[in-house]
Amino acid sequence: MLATDLDCAIYPSLKGKRVFITGGGSGIGEGLVEAFARQGARVAFVDIADQASRDLVERLCDTPHKPLYRKCDITNLDLFKQTLAEIEEKLGGIDVLINNAANDDRHTVEEVTPEYWDDRMAVNLRHQFFAAQAVVPTMKRGGGGVILNFGSISWHLGLEDLVLYQTAKAAIEGMTRALARDLGRYGIRVNTIVPGNVKTPRQMQWYTPEGEAEIVRSQCIDGRIQPCDIAAMVLFLASDDARMCTAHDYFVDAGWR
Repeated sequence: MLATDLDCAIYPSLKGKRVFITGGGSGIGEGLVEAFARQGARVAFVDIADQASRDLVERLCDTPHKPLYRKCDITNLDLFKQTLAEIEEKLGGIDVLINNAANDDRHTVEEVTPEYWDDRMAVNLRHQFFAAQAVVPTMKRGGGGVILNFGSISWHLGLEDLVLYQTAKAAIEGMTRALARDLGRYGIRVNTIVPGNVKTPRQMQWYTPEGEAEIVRSQCIDGRIQPCDIAAMVLFLASDDARMCTAHDYFVDAGWR
């Protein structure tokens, strides 16, 4: 389900805002790019899914500002910093940072090596901090900004075969609290989005119809969460309507317990 499939709220404060999204080429990220573009924001995003990202840009060519895409592996920190700096220069700054990129490949405890540990922390945690660090100077000069980090419901539930992913995602919530405290006096708000099980092509590789039905039974609300449901929360938290919201975790999980 896309943002255009719902009657979404319009936030005047997002019009023209400079928004940077990691992992914006597919899944939840694709929904975020579309949602902000249709609000009239100036959106830039990075991803390694090159063709899907290019297709998304073309699909959104009718929006007020055609999204800007750059292919970038966020685990290559030097390249990521360079790409982010180039985007920031092209946009003239960044008002909203959305740290969405992640990878939830399954793994057992026995399979984990020091090298795999470092790789999982790089793709799921490290880039979020350094992206925030990179945009803070211009946000300070501009009198404020918004940083939204993506966590996960998985560690709250203790799901199987995700120990490193869940370790990284738990750390993100602590990082959010710390950044919100350190940056709040500069007008920079920092929050965590905690999605439930969102129906995306990637997630569907893990679940049979029976598995999907089990997830829905564990939710308080019937139905499957869609990327546009996550985007609705993100738009609100990025807007001036959420001007007093910071240092907290916002769940969009249909009450999954």
